Amino acid sequence: MVKRSEDEVSTEELPRSPPAPPSPSAPRFLFEVEGVRYEAVRELEVRPNGERLLKVERRVAEGVQAGPCLVRRLVSPTTYMMRKRMYEEVQLAFLLNHPGIAQIFHVQVDEEEDAAYAVMEYVGGPSLETLVCAALVRGEPLSEGFGLYVGAEVADALHYAHTLTSQKGVPLGIVHRDVSPRRLALGLHGEVKVLDFGAAYSLLVGREESPENLLRGDVAYASPEYLRKQGLTPRSDVFSLGVLLVEVLTNKHLFEVHDVPVEAEKQTRFVTESPPTLPLKQMQALMETFTPDVVEEAVASLNADLKAVLHTALRLNPEERFATAADMRDALRGVANARPRQPYGRAEAAKEAARVVSEGGALRDVVEFGEAGLYPEGLEAHELGLPKKE
Repeated sequence: MVKRSEDEVSTEELPRSPPAPPSPSAPRFLFEVEGVRYEAVRELEVRPNGERLLKVERRVAEGVQAGPCLVRRLVSPTTYMMRKRMYEEVQLAFLLNHPGIAQIFHVQVDEEEDAAYAVMEYVGGPSLETLVCAALVRGEPLSEGFGLYVGAEVADALHYAHTLTSQKGVPLGIVHRDVSPRRLALGLHGEVKVLDFGAAYSLLVGREESPENLLRGDVAYASPEYLRKQGLTPRSDVFSLGVLLVEVLTNKHLFEVHDVPVEAEKQTRFVTESPPTLPLKQMQALMETFTPDVVEEAVASLNADLKAVLHTALRLNPEERFATAADMRDALRGVANARPRQPYGRAEAAKEAARVVSEGGALRDVVEFGEAGLYPEGLEAHELGLPKKE
C-alpha cells in the first residue's frame, strides 16, 4: 500500500468546514417563492434540537427590499411519526390569526437540503426575556402599568387560541404550554406578540401526541398539572402567565431552586425537549411544597388588587384559577383602569421598553452577576442601548 503525502490527499476527503453565518453584508440565499427571493442576513438562534432561527430579508424584482421576516429552519425528522408531528405543528400554527400572535405565512420544503423552512412574521422589538434581563441589570422591575398591559394582551391572545374551532365548529382545544419570556416579544410600536405555538397541545383530529414522558416548553413556567403529566386545559396557560407576571413585576422568579432540600432531588422519568431555565427535578420538588404563602411572599410589594389577580391565577388546584384566559384578561384590565394615572397602552410600553433596555444595556458590563449569559444571545446592539461603533 502506497502512503500518500498530505499534499496528495484529495480535498474531497477532508471534512468540510461549516459555512460562515449569514450577515447583512454577506447574505445567504435560501429559496424563492412566487418571485420573492429570501436571503438570510442573521442567525438569531440555534436550538438544542438543531433548528435554526434566521432573520431574513425578502427581495422582489430587481432586488427591491420587501421587508424582513423570520425563517425557522426545521430539522428533517428521522421517523414517520416525527414528520407527522412537525407537519401538524405547522398546520396548527396556520390556523391562528390574531393580532397578538406572530403569524406563520407559509412553509417551503428544500428537497436538496432535506429541510423545511417556516416563514414567520418578524417582530422588530425586544423579547420579554430581554426586557426582564435588562430590568434585572438596572435593579428595578418593569412598571405595574407595563405588567398589566402585557398580561392582558397575552391573555387575550391565549383566549383566542384556547377557543379556536375547526371549520366545522369543533373546538381544537389548543393550549400553548410554553408561556414564558422567551415566547413573547414587543413590536416596535409597543404591540405584544405571542410567539411559537410549535409546542402547543391540541385536540386536532388525528394529531400525533407528544411522547408520554416528554415535557415541551420551559418547565420554569409550567403548571403543576403539566409537571405531573396530568390533563392540560386553558387554566394551565393561566398559571404560566401568572408565573411570568410575578417575574416581570418583581424581578424575581416565583420559584427559588436553591431552597429545594437535597432529599427532594430524585430521578424522574420525564425528559425536556430543550434545556429549561430552571432544573426539572427541582421544579417538580418545589411544586410539591407550593402554597398561597409562596405567592404572597413573592408579590408582597404589589398593590392589593393586582395581588388578588395573581393569587387567583396561581392556585395549585386548576379549578380554583380563572376559568378562562379572558377572565384573567378582564381582571387585569380592571386593575389597570382603576389606577389613578394616565392610561397605559402601546405607546407607553414602547417608551418604557426602550428606556429599560438602554439602562440595562449600559450597565451589563459593570455589574457582577455570578453567572454568565444573563442576556439572551444574539441581540442586536441597538436592543441594549449600546453605543454605536465608529
